[in-house]
Amino acid sequence: MIAKVRSMGLQGIGGYEVLLEVYISNGLPAFDVVGLPDAAVREARERVRAAIKNNGYRFPVSRMTVNLAPADKKKAGTLYDLPMFIGILAADGDIDEPGDDCAFIGELSLSGELRPVYGALPMAIAAARCGVKKLFVPADNAAEAAFADGISVYPVKNVDELLRLMRGEVNIEPAAAPALDTLMEHMPDFSEVKGQENVKRALEIAAAGGHNILIVGPPGAGKSMMAKRLPGILPDMSRGEMIQSTEIYSVAGLTSREHPIVSMRPFRAPHHTVSAAGLSGGGTSPRPGEISLAHNGVLFLDELPEYGKNTLDVLRQPLEGGTVTVSRSAHSVTFPADCMLVAAMNPCPCGYATDPRHTCVCSPGLIRRYRARLSGPLLDRIDLHINVPAVPYEELQAGASPVTSARMRERVLAARAVQQARYAEVPYCRTNADLSGSLLEKHCRMGAPERAFLREAVQRLALSARAYTRILRISRTIADLAGSESIGVPHLAEAIGCRVLDREAF
Repeated sequence: MIAKVRSMGLQGIGGYEVLLEVYISNGLPAFDVVGLPDAAVREARERVRAAIKNNGYRFPVSRMTVNLAPADKKKAGTLYDLPMFIGILAADGDIDEPGDDCAFIGELSLSGELRPVYGALPMAIAAARCGVKKLFVPADNAAEAAFADGISVYPVKNVDELLRLMRGEVNIEPAAAPALDTLMEHMPDFSEVKGQENVKRALEIAAAGGHNILIVGPPGAGKSMMAKRLPGILPDMSRGEMIQSTEIYSVAGLTSREHPIVSMRPFRAPHHTVSAAGLSGGGTSPRPGEISLAHNGVLFLDELPEYGKNTLDVLRQPLEGGTVTVSRSAHSVTFPADCMLVAAMNPCPCGYATDPRHTCVCSPGLIRRYRARLSGPLLDRIDLHINVPAVPYEELQAGASPVTSARMRERVLAARAVQQARYAEVPYCRTNADLSGSLLEKHCRMGAPERAFLREAVQRLALSARAYTRILRISRTIADLAGSESIGVPHLAEAIGCRVLDREAF
C-alpha cells in the first residue's frame, strides 16, 4: 500500500513542497529512505521506529520505502520525522491518510515528543503558496509559523495529541500570530554619549540616507558606544522586512519560542576573527552569514583593519548589490544582505596618532601599512568617514547630552519619508545611498554658486570621481534633513567635511 503525506523543505531562506511517498510491500524487512536524504534524514528511521513502538503501534515488519519528492533536491534536517511517522501509520492502515490540504513538519524524540526545527516561517509561507490550509508543527515553532498569511498553523506537543486530533477526539485551536514589540525604549539612547556632537550628526546623516559610515578615532572615544545606538534612530521595520529578517534568523536557528519574530532592526557585531564564510555565509548546506543576519539593520565591524583582507573583500559585492550568493557544486543559494555598514578603526596601530594627549609611537611606514589593509574597492562603498576626537574631561563631567535618540529619529523619519515619495516609482532606489547615474544627475541638480563651490573643492582637495559622487549623495541627504528641495553650498560644505579620508591624513 502507498500513502502520501505533504511536507516542506528549505533551500536558502525559501521553502518548497516535499511529498513523502511511503510504500510497504512483501519481502525481507528493510527501511529505505530515497530522494537525496542527508545523514539527519536517514537517521529518522530509528527515531520514527522508536516513536511508533513507544506510542502503542506495531512497526511494520516488511520492506518499506520512503521517497522524498522531488528526488533531485537534497533533503536536509530533522523536519521529515513527523511526516514519515504519519505516512508509515497510514500506509499500514493504522490511521486514515491525511487530506491534501494538510502538511506536517517536525522532529521526533524517541518517545514521540515534537521538537522544534529550523526555518518554520519560510516553510509556512511556502506551504500557503502551495495551497496547504493546515500546517502541523511543533508547539515551539507555532508562533513563528503563524506569522505567515493564508494558512492555519496547529501547535502539536506530541504524536499522541496529533493522532487524537486527526481522529476528532480533541480540538486544538490554530496558533495566533505573535504580538510585535518595536518599542524604542529597549534601545540605548544617544543622550548617554557625552560630547561627540559632530559624530552624532554624521550618524544621523547616515541613518537618514542609508549610507555606510567609517568612524576613525583613538581608543575610548566612544566609537562602539555610538554605533550600538544607531538602530534606535532608524525607522521601524515594515511587516515585509520583519518577515524577511525572521526567515533569515529562522534558517540560522536564532529564533525561539520566546522570541519568534525579528521585530526590531538587527545589530550584528562579529569579532574580527570571523572567517570569510562566517561573514558571508556558507557550509555544506549553506547557512546565512553575519552580513545576511544584519539584513534590514546594521553590520558593525569594530577594529576594521584587524579583519583578514580576504574576509573584508567578501563584503564588496553584497554591499553593492544587497545580496550574497553562496555557490556549491550541486547548487547555489542567494541570501539577502541589504544592511548599513558601520565600521570603526584607530588612526594607527597604537591608536593615538590623532590624540594630542598621547604620543604616537608608530612610524610613518607602519601607519601606511596599517591603513593599506583597507582596500580601495571597500572604501569605495563607504560614503561617510568621520574623525572622532578624544572626549575632554569637562564633557565627561557634564550632564546628559541634549541630543537624544528621539529627536534624531524624528529628523531621520522625516528625511526618509521625503526619499520614499521621491523614489516611489524607482524599485531599485529606496534611499539616497542608492543614487547613481541618471538618478544622481536628476535629483542632485545645483545652481551656479553650488557648482562653482564644488568645482573649487574638487580642484583644491584633488577629489576623485568616486568622492564627487559620494559628496553629492551625502549633500542630498543633508538637504532632506534640512527640508530643502535643492542642494545648497552649506549642504555641500558639510558633506565634504564628512569625507576625512579624501584628505592627506585622518
